[in-house]
Amino acid sequence: MLDRFRRAFADPDGEVARALAEGRRPIRVLGNDAPRARLIAAGFQPVRLVAPPLQVTPRADAVMGAAEMGPRGRRLLEALLTLPHPDVPVLITQADSVQPQLFAALRELGRLGEAVPQHIHFLDLLHLDRPASTAYNRARLAQLDTWLSGFGASPGATDPDLTALLAQAAELQGAGRLSGSDALAVAGGCAVLPVDEARAALSDLLAADLLAADLLAADLLAMDLPVLASGPRILVCGTAHEDARLYGAIEAGGSAIVGAVHAWSLTPLALPARVADPTTSAAQVAADAARLRPDLVLHLTIDGDEAAPWDVPALRRMLPADQRFAALRCSSAPDDRFTHDLAVALDRAEPAAAASRPARPTASRPAPQRSRKALSSTGDVNAWQRDWFASVRAAVAAGSPFAVVNANAPQEILRAMDVPFVVNQWWASIVAAKQQSRRYQGLLRAHDYPADVEAYSAQGLAALFDDDPDHAPWGGLPRPDFVHAVASSDPTLKLFTQWGAASGADCYVYERTIDPRPDLYADWWDQLPDHWETAVEPERVDLMVAEMREVIARVEARTGRRFDPARFAEVMALVNEQEDYFRKTRDLVARTVPAPIGVVDSMPATMVPQWHRGTVWARDAARALYEEVRERAEAGLGACPDERIRLMWVGRGLWSEMAFYQKWEDSHGAVFVWSMYLALAADGYLRDLSRGQDPLRALASRIVCMGDELRMPTWAGPWHVHEARTHQIDAAVALQDADPFVVRALRAAGIPVLELTADNFNREGEDAAAIEAAITAFVEGPATDRAAQRHAGG
Repeated sequence: MLDRFRRAFADPDGEVARALAEGRRPIRVLGNDAPRARLIAAGFQPVRLVAPPLQVTPRADAVMGAAEMGPRGRRLLEALLTLPHPDVPVLITQADSVQPQLFAALRELGRLGEAVPQHIHFLDLLHLDRPASTAYNRARLAQLDTWLSGFGASPGATDPDLTALLAQAAELQGAGRLSGSDALAVAGGCAVLPVDEARAALSDLLAADLLAADLLAADLLAMDLPVLASGPRILVCGTAHEDARLYGAIEAGGSAIVGAVHAWSLTPLALPARVADPTTSAAQVAADAARLRPDLVLHLTIDGDEAAPWDVPALRRMLPADQRFAALRCSSAPDDRFTHDLAVALDRAEPAAAASRPARPTASRPAPQRSRKALSSTGDVNAWQRDWFASVRAAVAAGSPFAVVNANAPQEILRAMDVPFVVNQWWASIVAAKQQSRRYQGLLRAHDYPADVEAYSAQGLAALFDDDPDHAPWGGLPRPDFVHAVASSDPTLKLFTQWGAASGADCYVYERTIDPRPDLYADWWDQLPDHWETAVEPERVDLMVAEMREVIARVEARTGRRFDPARFAEVMALVNEQEDYFRKTRDLVARTVPAPIGVVDSMPATMVPQWHRGTVWARDAARALYEEVRERAEAGLGACPDERIRLMWVGRGLWSEMAFYQKWEDSHGAVFVWSMYLALAADGYLRDLSRGQDPLRALASRIVCMGDELRMPTWAGPWHVHEARTHQIDAAVALQDADPFVVRALRAAGIPVLELTADNFNREGEDAAAIEAAITAFVEGPATDRAAQRHAGG
């Protein structure tokens, strides 16, 4: 009875082959949010594509680097690069942040002439309940229909919905008459089998259960309806299970999985995990827990899933007060550690409402050595920033509204409305620079929030709980009235939603859209500043403009302040002036040997004005930087007079220890002359408005691309190579968050790259001596060799 589901669940490629042999049209689907009914109506058999349980991923590792993409992403990429029947169409959605990267990776590999599936379409389907998102989806679904029509018309089933039958199967599971592993197979098999077969098999399963009600155990086994475990009853939630290995390990210990709430369960989450409000998903789990009364609600974070841990605080609040609850992190391949942790959870798990333990006081890292600054303007901007922040604290204390925004959010609309704001990532850099990272981790843990997932963006949330005025960085972050972000990572919406709830702030998370075009220009730094109107898809710009107008209305309603388009145009003009000075500075550094400044000066001198872009002060600070760098270049003054090696830093900056970048100047003449901060300011922000273009649309065109320049294949790699060549770079050092296609592109261009396993924010526990030794060996080896070639004219 269950074998049909089990076979399809275990071998979706076999179902693809069977469909082709029997004259059906299969389409592989990556994303639990794909519009299956639409695909079926168009005559296709959707076959779900999930991460297979591979032990090794050699091709994916060669493309992405073994440490640069999580286990699930590497397994998916390996599968996509080795698919049987590569001519079968592949549909990829934005159900999580890994899938756009996979699409972009395949697009880039195809551009480079490597073998990839022949027909790939990216469906950028959004899920937030907003009119603008609905309009955007209509446009994307119409594009999907056009793509599907290219394979020929062949109408399919008109009523493919299996929801009611799957809900009845879930009742069997809850009653202990269907094992968790088989329930997973039923859910997965229905996403693989032809819909008519799935419906018939489900109907047979439900009918057989009715017949089996009074049968003996031997009869149940004969009908393929096994006698199930009678041990602890478990409700599973958290990361979606794409195979049954963890379920099998749980059930092998005698427990019964009586229910599950995740993307691939019989009653899946209403929304993809990345956009599911923690309160909403927790309410769904709580309702099932109240109905099923399990002995344990088990929340699993699998393979480093970054979204799932952010649901735990809401679960603790919303589960029945006496419900025992445990949250575990594990691999998708169960091991002895998982078995041990599960046993401990079953034995010792406390009720969900049990109070969290307070954070233990922990020592901070020793204060790092101070860096040497070559520019007076660098000291000027740092001093100004401290005075400015003090003035913001005073204004908020006097009743001013206040916002905290992520770096990629449209800050300029707040600037035009005179609403003071702090950039969240700047605050994180202050926390790190003041050696408060470990203490802030403790504050997060004490309130059930993850301290090691999206840590760089969580420091503003941690500041809510900082009641230690003697240690609060710069006096502490004021409680915000608004928190804004773009949903550029899986945890973003969850983090900011809970931040808003905990602080009373109005939270708005802008949609993150993806460019789905199969062919994409690589020279974006030439396209975007002057040709942004045609270089960026209008659908993406339209959506962002609509969302910004919604935010403007919400800020007006809460503060009484009004948005003045003329004032906003002034802000955007100041931004363009500021970024043009940064471009001139970047070009000076690139062509001047020795480099007049290194990243120790360029990073703060760029980013402090960037956090204030759209102001006269920021424009003037950028001009002062350019003028001082020009004077140094004309005088032949270098950051390192004995410059012999020019280095590039790839990834986020080590704001907590800027002197790190200067450790090889005196000993080896090695200077870090490039970081993303000045370079992105030079190329990523400028938007020509000389022909009377709409400033709001210009800002939207920048926001929708923000981040692609640094991490999206086809965008990031060619730009880093371009920057390395124009800056006469000898070698690059890449942090662990660097995009693997950037590393790949640099190496392909002949530029040696050292990859570090270090975190720019949380540096507790790292082996500093080993990292310095690795860089020293790299400088003395590949970097010196490459520099010798450059000096010899090679």
